[in-house]
Amino acid sequence: MDDPTLPHMVTPPPGPATRELARRLRQVESRNVTYLSEHFPVFWARARGAVVDDADGNRYLDLTGAFGVALAGHAHPRITAAIREQAGILTHGMGDVHPPVRKVEFLERLAAILPWGSHSRITLANSGSEAVEIALKTTLLATGRPGVVAFRGAYHGLTLGSLAATGRDDFREPFRGRLYPGVRFVPFPTTPDEARESLAALDLALAGGRREFGGTDAGAAGPGEGGLPGAVILEPIQGRAGVRVPPPGFLAEVARRTRAAGALLVFDEIFSGLGRTGRLFALEHEGVVPDLICVGKGLGGGLPLSACAGPVEVMDAWPESPGEALHTSTFLGHPLACTAGLTFLDVLEEEELTAYAAREGEAFRRALARELPEASIREIRGRGFFIGIDLGRPGAGVEVTEEALRRGLIVLPAGPHGEVVELSPPLILSGRQREVALELLVESFRRSVG
Repeated sequence: MDDPTLPHMVTPPPGPATRELARRLRQVESRNVTYLSEHFPVFWARARGAVVDDADGNRYLDLTGAFGVALAGHAHPRITAAIREQAGILTHGMGDVHPPVRKVEFLERLAAILPWGSHSRITLANSGSEAVEIALKTTLLATGRPGVVAFRGAYHGLTLGSLAATGRDDFREPFRGRLYPGVRFVPFPTTPDEARESLAALDLALAGGRREFGGTDAGAAGPGEGGLPGAVILEPIQGRAGVRVPPPGFLAEVARRTRAAGALLVFDEIFSGLGRTGRLFALEHEGVVPDLICVGKGLGGGLPLSACAGPVEVMDAWPESPGEALHTSTFLGHPLACTAGLTFLDVLEEEELTAYAAREGEAFRRALARELPEASIREIRGRGFFIGIDLGRPGAGVEVTEEALRRGLIVLPAGPHGEVVELSPPLILSGRQREVALELLVESFRRSVG
């Protein structure tokens, strides 16, 4: 009997309905946005839990969580019901003029789980990129220093402000002439030896040094621009770079040196936060509290919602509103998103999703190490259900991704050269789903990379 929680393929993907949708999309969307090829992608029609149906009726297990957004699973019934009820009451408000009640309730609930508790102050936004931009604006207001230190391989978003701190030349190069030049990049380490090199580079950057790091000319500030950095921004675990985990003690040492230099530390927990790594925030693995934190992705329970938060003494660098907010947006504090976010935070706690990620993510990593073909794997790394399988060869992650899709499994390539397979599934996979996912991954690796 067909199990609706497991993959079921009725036609090799992409099927005829998908190919027709791809043709139609090409006629109306900028050609830069969606990658279309003979083998990729499929068009999603429906999703629930950890399962996605495409336009051709194929059913897949989703090990991406839709870029990590579906932490509690797709279309979680409680979140869906809350959105439906709120839609019949108030679908939009005036977030910074006549705020929705839901905005207040959500901010109170979010503050309660942040490291500063009731001492927290929060600015809401709609995307991770915007949350990062708010953080960078905050550090400038608080320190008076426009300079920024970021890390090679970092992904903080693609809007112009966040792109300036994103450490990937493929994203940066077409827009380099528009990017703020006062960002210095230093290496992101994964070993103790690399950590020593990174910290030496950090010291030089914090002192205003203009030496380049990481192969990008954004490693040096332009004449008269940047100056002493007021911000150090990093992901506690680099996500799109391939789930890269720094060595123990590194984050604490970055925090110490950043503060000694009079700068503020920003943690981008947009991907790693909210239970993904087996802790509520990845910072908890090392007991380091930053000056600002950015959260997003799963925060909105499937709807666009993000936030920049910090303690009152940092966030009060923003002046009191005289009637015009210095940073706002039309959809700030959107009542549907805040309702979904409130319900998601309840689900996160009550269904113990963080504990699930710690327990089952570690077990799944051990199973991968045991079952995957050893010769093709360079490293399996991560924390909780944030896993990177590094094949050490450019494009190998892409090959596995396409093979897995044919078998009913959705994964994503990561790393600067597509050499990593990234796993960030919903934190609700059943035991049987985990077994099938492992079987399909093993088959995909053996068929594609040996």
